[in-house]
This record gives sequence, structure tokens and C-alpha cells, in this order.
Amino acid sequence: MYPGYITDVKGIKVGHSQSEKGMTGCTAIICEKGAVGGVDVRGSAPGTRETDLLKPEKMVDRIHGVVLAGGSAFGLEAASGVMRYLEEKEIGFDVGVTKVPIVASAVIFDLNVGDHKIRPDLEMGYDAARNATAEESEQGNVGCGLGASVGKILGPDYAMKSGLGSASVKAGELMVSAIISVNSFGDVYEYKTGRQIAGVYDYKKREMLNTYEIMKRERASLGFPMRNTTIGVVATNAVLTKAEANKLASMAQNGFARSINPVHTMLDGDTIFTMATNEVKGDINLVGTMAAEAVSMAITNAIVYAKSCNGLVACSDI
Repeated sequence: MYPGYITDVKGIKVGHSQSEKGMTGCTAIICEKGAVGGVDVRGSAPGTRETDLLKPEKMVDRIHGVVLAGGSAFGLEAASGVMRYLEEKEIGFDVGVTKVPIVASAVIFDLNVGDHKIRPDLEMGYDAARNATAEESEQGNVGCGLGASVGKILGPDYAMKSGLGSASVKAGELMVSAIISVNSFGDVYEYKTGRQIAGVYDYKKREMLNTYEIMKRERASLGFPMRNTTIGVVATNAVLTKAEANKLASMAQNGFARSINPVHTMLDGDTIFTMATNEVKGDINLVGTMAAEAVSMAITNAIVYAKSCNGLVACSDI
């Protein structure tokens, strides 16, 4: 629906690997030359790796990859597979005896969608890295989006299928792109119109419900399922310091707030990583505003390109 893909940023490669039986997968976003990294974690139930390393005061300022994976905390193992692949290619932080690839990661909860014993592991991560290409453009039920769903306040019987989405925003030579796996607690709204396009779904009446209204009606008596998280990466060719890369990740979270409601709850692990290739000068205020737009566009694409499966209906089939 919205144009672009994160590989529009020169130097960024993307690869996917997934299990149809497990209904889970992972997506590797790689920058072989290294990109200035940042991160912003807003949700209170995150599953992440190497986020402390990305703080401005820490030593290493460049990362070589980010892995978005299903499998909850188990899925963090996929990042080790990406590390192994990059080490074989002699890509990483030079420590003398070898080069250590700096690979960050975040995960979504999708264990209840397919076979919970199958989740992203070292082999799946390695496969995703091996598949990485600058020509990748798949969206929807692919990689980390395979097991993604939204609208789970009333349980899985009321959830809808979501997926992985990507989009780009350009201003002259400046490029800002996002790739997002949407697995939110809240409902999802179309970027420009504000129309609800996914969320809680009444399969008998064949109509969407409103999570916020359900929360207000049920109040403390409703047991909210802790099976959510929206994660992603914003890549740009802008020249950024490490502090600016973290600010960019923070501003990009505005795209989450624009497109998902409720968002950043105690039941979400909402996380955005930044990868800046440092090719084009750009004001951080502009880059951050573009990032929020790219994130919102990518979230819409994740919903629009998703396909119904495993009993979960997608927006395209309503």
C-alpha cells in the first residue's frame, strides 16, 4: 500500500527464515560495513539483546545487524546464528584474534499460534543471514511476521492476523526507512485515514471491536493476556552520532503511538532499533519526523499485506 522497503537505504540487507509448522520465523537486517546504532524500548515486557551496548556512553557505536524474531525469549538465540554467519564473512568489531559481529535483537510472543516447540534458533538465524539481500521486498506473512497477531485482549479466539511491514520516506537524498513486526496488544489504525484496520474481531458477528472500550467496560476484572510486542528497525543514510541515533529511535516510537491504541502498555515490549549508515547530512528533527512517518506506513503495510491463516482472519479478507 505504502511504497518502499528498508533496503532502500544503501548498505542495508534483509533476509528471512521461517517455519510454517511452527508459525514463527526471524528477520535479519544487516549492514556489513557497520551502522551507528540506537534503541528505544517503551513497552514494559520486552525481550531484547544488546540494548545496553547501544547507550550513548558505551564504547561500541556501530552494529552489524539486528534480528527480529518470534519465539518469545527463546527466539533471542537466532541472533547467535547471524553472528556466526557474519564472523565467517570476517565482519564485525576487530578484537585482534577475530572480528566480533555486534548483533542486537528483539522478539515477539507467537508461541500460541503454531507449534510452540518450534522457534527461531541458531540455525534459523544463520539461514536468515545467508538469505539477506539488498533486493529483498517481502511483506506480510514472512520472517518475524509469520506468527504475528493483534487484538488479543479477549484471548486468541478474538485475535486477527498481522505481519511484517516496511516502508520508506525520502527528502532529496535523505532516506529513512522502517521495517516493523506488528504483534500489538492494541488495535491498529490506518496511517492517513485513522480508520481501524485490525484488532479485536468478533468472528460470529464478523465485526471489529475496540480494545480501549473493552478495557473501560471491564476495568480490573479482565485478565489481559501478556502475549504482545511490536518491534522494528529504522534505517537511514543520515549522518548521526550515537546519541542522535538513540534520539531517532525515540522519535520513531511516535509512529507506534500514531497507529496503535493502546500502545506502550505493561503488556507490550515495544522496541525500535536504529541503523544509520552515515552517508548524507540531515537534521535530526527532520530525520526523526520522517522516521515516525515511515514507521506508521510500515505498520499499515504489515496489516494490509498479511494473509489469513491458522484460524486468524486478516484485514484483506474482511
